[in-house]
Amino acid sequence: MSTLLEIIRHEIHISGVLPFARFMELALYCPDSGYYETKKDIGRRGDFYTSVSVGELFGQLLACQFAEWLKPLRSAKCGVRIVEAGAHDGKLAADILNWLQLKRPKLFGQIGYGIVEPSARRQEWQRETLKDFAPRVRWFSDFQAMVGRDSVEPKFHGVIFSNELLDAFPVRRFGWDAKNKNWFEWGVAIAGDKFIWAKIPTPHSAFCTPQLEAVLPDGYTIETSPAAENWWREAAGVLARGKLLAIDYGFTADEMFSPARTRGTLRAYFRHHATDDLLANPGDHDLTAHVNFSAIQKAGEKAGLKTEDFCTQPQFLTRILQKTVTEKSFANLDAKQVRQFQTLTHPEHLGRAFRVLVQSR
Repeated sequence: MSTLLEIIRHEIHISGVLPFARFMELALYCPDSGYYETKKDIGRRGDFYTSVSVGELFGQLLACQFAEWLKPLRSAKCGVRIVEAGAHDGKLAADILNWLQLKRPKLFGQIGYGIVEPSARRQEWQRETLKDFAPRVRWFSDFQAMVGRDSVEPKFHGVIFSNELLDAFPVRRFGWDAKNKNWFEWGVAIAGDKFIWAKIPTPHSAFCTPQLEAVLPDGYTIETSPAAENWWREAAGVLARGKLLAIDYGFTADEMFSPARTRGTLRAYFRHHATDDLLANPGDHDLTAHVNFSAIQKAGEKAGLKTEDFCTQPQFLTRILQKTVTEKSFANLDAKQVRQFQTLTHPEHLGRAFRVLVQSR
């Protein structure tokens, strides 16, 4: 079996210069050797922290919000479901289902929990974590498998959500040639035994206004993620009635351009340290880029969804907490829960960069 390095080298040999999006796709998702196929641990033992690794409170608050959203949908003849995409090891699903079983037993008995997961290996991790909920959880390789390949009308009623998924879709990297006043795409080539950056000529694309282009420094870099936008459109396409939710770190289109970010937002993470050496050791570190929420929002609206909310994670979680002051689970947070909430919302921790987009049909 070919190693990841051999696969990447072979594709570069064929193409000459490999678009970075393909390099990132292989580095993260190549069967048997991609980063997300081999790195199960996150949090303290992994390469980065997520809201899930902070503790159970994050999932509990989401479960409480989902229960409220599902109330008007429970009369749907086809039943209602919560569907998670990007469930990794299943820990967030377990936190949500545990809370619903304890605090909303009637709703728990009426709904199903679906996980959209194309990786057989990650499905194994999730099945092990969720074995206590085995009859309640179903897995699907993609959205069409969830509603039926022959379906031409959306059939899903419920909540589709992702947490830190969109940032992990492969991105295209573009650089600005100030001398020639045009954009080029960054690709990957080989020099000796190393992967190096190489320029790919590309038709002119209007990423910003001519006025802004006039002051951009040479080599200014931005990323786009057609894959993330396509995924959002697919999710919107199967939603007959309910909510589509994404929690991730990202910017609006206007915020993407910053004098402080001349090299874009793409980063590699290894053992909780960020590095700009994005081409070294593919498969050993995480590659991630900030989400362009303006592009995601526009994709959903073009698919017929209505944007209900776009806010920060602290705003979103605080509103849930404020609405549930009568809940015994949240009325008097213990010291552990308080610490978790502070980590999830404080600007020096996970509250700084995370945004929440909610769209509905």
